[in-house]
Amino acid sequence: MILDVAIRGGTVVTAADTMRCDVGIKDGRIVLLAEDITEANEVIDAAGKYVLPGGIDAHVHISQPSGEGIVMADDFETGTRSAALGGTTTILPFCLQEKGRSMREVLKEYHAKAEGECHVDVSFHMIISDPTEQLLGQDLPALVADGYTSFKIFMTYDDLRLNDRQILDVMAVARDTGALVMVHAENYDAIRFLTEQMEASGRTAPKYHATSRPIPVEREATHRAISLAEIADTPLVIVHVSNREAMEQIRWAQNKGLNVIGETCTQYLVLTADDLDGLGMEGAKYVCSPPPRDRDSQKACWEGLKTGAFTLFSSDHCPYRYDETGKLTPEGKTSFRWVPNGIPGVGARLPILFSEGVVKGRITMETFVAVTATNPAKTYGLYPRKGTIAVGADADITLWDADKRISLTHNDLQDGCDYTPYEGMEITGWPVLTMVRGKVVAREGALVGTKGHGVYLPRELSAHTRALA
Repeated sequence: MILDVAIRGGTVVTAADTMRCDVGIKDGRIVLLAEDITEANEVIDAAGKYVLPGGIDAHVHISQPSGEGIVMADDFETGTRSAALGGTTTILPFCLQEKGRSMREVLKEYHAKAEGECHVDVSFHMIISDPTEQLLGQDLPALVADGYTSFKIFMTYDDLRLNDRQILDVMAVARDTGALVMVHAENYDAIRFLTEQMEASGRTAPKYHATSRPIPVEREATHRAISLAEIADTPLVIVHVSNREAMEQIRWAQNKGLNVIGETCTQYLVLTADDLDGLGMEGAKYVCSPPPRDRDSQKACWEGLKTGAFTLFSSDHCPYRYDETGKLTPEGKTSFRWVPNGIPGVGARLPILFSEGVVKGRITMETFVAVTATNPAKTYGLYPRKGTIAVGADADITLWDADKRISLTHNDLQDGCDYTPYEGMEITGWPVLTMVRGKVVAREGALVGTKGHGVYLPRELSAHTRALA
């Protein structure tokens, strides 16, 4: 058999092993792992490089409705372009159900936005904001059967939050269908209380966004979400955890034997609340929820990745430009309350974790692969097609130059935003080649693939829910 591609001379890393191995690819799949592969139409020299599974960013917001006059900075073309350049080969954006709309109608619109635009593969989570009897009783079970196997629910935000009974209703559907529930855990009423107090005393600058959402707001909601999942008897993902106290709630649940999965994100490893205290509106560039915390919280999040309290590492890419369509919306200038929530990061996620984690000895290379590729694939029903280097898997592969050093700029990321919150970070280790299903889409910082190569992926049930369905 003549292979399409042979990747030769590299060091292959999976979540379990590191080995010197060549990789043989045919028809977009990995078909051979061997010491010396020579018969191929194309040979890629990986000598001195690490050969890793392409990253899976399971928490991304793209082309999402954001309010009157506010425009999300990335569409599917620009968002997946940045993903490819940063070593990510699959993204999972959110399909947001606005109140009064059917989920099927919204999904149809999201598919139309993505069709023919993507450089990497995509699959959709569903955000549930309006859990009607029709949605819970008919639409969601049918959609899960169609491969939309994860829901996200919010405990905060005016237009998105669900009360505890609604959360239980959604969790019950997930329990019956095998879907996986993701929760944004922050206490809505506590945030409103603190926000109104600060606005009444004139504290409206962007830095007060962090003050309005202190750690107890996240800790309480995390514990409540876990308790509701225990009552509903369903697995749960707590997304974008930012601090030790919330992490300890997850550890408590895991030690109790509950099926609770923790996720943390780039911003909680390298940013702090001090970054929101810039001149004028500069701090708005760092407004996201939960907000970055402090140095001890950073340490805790690294600890969570190392010990397994967090098995998922995502970007929570939610990009808004630093102009009147985004962070500088007229209302946002009057109070932090109205600054669009979210920061860009889909392209920076893997290089920052590699540099700050692997290179600095905080996590192993195998843990890096696990939390950025293998665990997301298992958690969200894509494994073993995605997330590993193994015979039969899609040839989603990145080559990493562990010694390459750059001072990170927004130009390196090529997303649709106009800034990066990580500007000027010194990075060691960079993905110098990204391959999606056997085709090279990015090489040495340049996009070489064509949009439309990325496809939509229906998903199986999560490894965490499959036995329960």
